[in-house]
Amino acid sequence: MVKEKVIIVGAGLIGASIAYRLAAQGADVTVVEAAQAASGASGHSFGWINASFLANEAHHQFRVQGIEAYRRLQTDLPELSVTWPGCLWWEEQGEGLERMQAQLEALGYPVERLDGRAFAARAPAIPAPGEALFFPSEGVVDAAHLTRLLLESASAMGARSIFGCAAEGIEVRSGRVAGLRIVQGVLPADHIVIAAGNGSTDLMAGVDVALPMLRRPGALLRTRAVPSILHHVMVSPDLEVRQDSAGRIIAPSSAAHQADNREDLADTPDRLADDTLMRLRTLLPGVDLVQDQIAVALRPVPGDGLPVVGQCGPDGLYLAVMHSGVTLGALIGELAAEEMLSGSENKLLTGYRPQRFSAC
Repeated sequence: MVKEKVIIVGAGLIGASIAYRLAAQGADVTVVEAAQAASGASGHSFGWINASFLANEAHHQFRVQGIEAYRRLQTDLPELSVTWPGCLWWEEQGEGLERMQAQLEALGYPVERLDGRAFAARAPAIPAPGEALFFPSEGVVDAAHLTRLLLESASAMGARSIFGCAAEGIEVRSGRVAGLRIVQGVLPADHIVIAAGNGSTDLMAGVDVALPMLRRPGALLRTRAVPSILHHVMVSPDLEVRQDSAGRIIAPSSAAHQADNREDLADTPDRLADDTLMRLRTLLPGVDLVQDQIAVALRPVPGDGLPVVGQCGPDGLYLAVMHSGVTLGALIGELAAEEMLSGSENKLLTGYRPQRFSAC
């Protein structure tokens, strides 16, 4: 039996997850990446797996499924370092906290309400707020490490990766994809997956598929390692913060970074780093925090803020672009591989099809 030949454009978390699931089902997979694995947004991610951020009820349930997909992936890849510390949230107090609790409880999401004493027991390094919410089902992952692990695991099952090779266009014959154009020629393919984040728009335009993207730059600060002081994801009014396994404190420069709608950074990266570090020192008094690095990346946010996933344009072309790729990465690998190899459509993806932007 001849294997289906699939080319995946983009070696970020989404592309790597799809490559892993397709290779596991016997497809002939090649990943093509203009730079290196996790060189874009996946390499500069906060790494928070959650469903407490949501656009609507369907989006929330989609993200809940994303959380469950990570637990399945951990079973498949025991070496995968996903942890489940939960999240302490006190971004708002009073009515705002009440609304958040009521909204999530109505959706059936696990929520615990903590007073100041209970908060202090969980996070003694942080001055306790009046109240907080705890979301116990939420996790964290190093997205860059996960991306590389998925590609390595796909490679062990026969997949190939080509780095430093930019995709220039999609070859179409008789209404079906025939290959991927690169500067040296054409790589033949039965299916092509475009999972190139913000770089996907121009490739899709070449086959008359509209993919509007919002400009959403982000900056992520990492400090030098400190002793273990944070045991959960922390969402305060001023910062979202966590500590990684190496002891570094990680914080996006913007508060509520998942909903940040700035088209440009608020300041130069060095000044953003200084400001973020100052806010961290206020949040963590008495902790000796020293900046290690700040990284800037464009987050891949489609025009309406929701994921874009599915078949579109010529037969054999599949699109997968979204934010947050971290929360949804494991799930998208499962669903995309299923749809591509079976020809079926999964109802979970009904609201996220590319056709909502143009007739495909």
